[in-house]
Amino acid sequence: MASQPIVIFPDPRLRQKAEAVTAFDDGLRALADDLLETMRAAPGIGITGPHIGAPWRVTVLELTPGAVRIYVNPRILWQSDETARHEEGSVSMPGVSEIVLRPARVRVVYQTLDGVEETEEADGLLAVCLQHEIDQLDGIFWLQRLSRLKREMVAKKWEKRVVRGRTTILAK
Repeated sequence: MASQPIVIFPDPRLRQKAEAVTAFDDGLRALADDLLETMRAAPGIGITGPHIGAPWRVTVLELTPGAVRIYVNPRILWQSDETARHEEGSVSMPGVSEIVLRPARVRVVYQTLDGVEETEEADGLLAVCLQHEIDQLDGIFWLQRLSRLKREMVAKKWEKRVVRGRTTILAK
């Protein structure tokens, strides 16, 4: 396991749709381990392959210490009409966050590291994180879920952080 450099916004790789995983092997397990180590080092609670420049549909979540969840090829099957607001950010844009409105509940289908298909229903923080990371796998950076005005405000805040050198850029 090794922490990897994080792709930093506005790198175009963050807007590319990730490829489906077809090989459920040691390489996939190594990628998941690297994602976990990188996420913890960032620190963060969720990360995807594209965040480290790996174009694969893999997401790792750790909402509480030690409770690691790995989703391979996840996709949303259903989302509630009810919505919820939650503060979101990204390991690719550290130190910047904003409130995002999303469906309150989702049903997700995914594969395990062994290729077994599973379905999971989620609400609360887990639902937010799944939607956020699946968006990233689909090439939708979280800023795209904001109004134009909020998106511009967040982008300006980010630019100031980068220009002032308050953000360590690990990779481009």
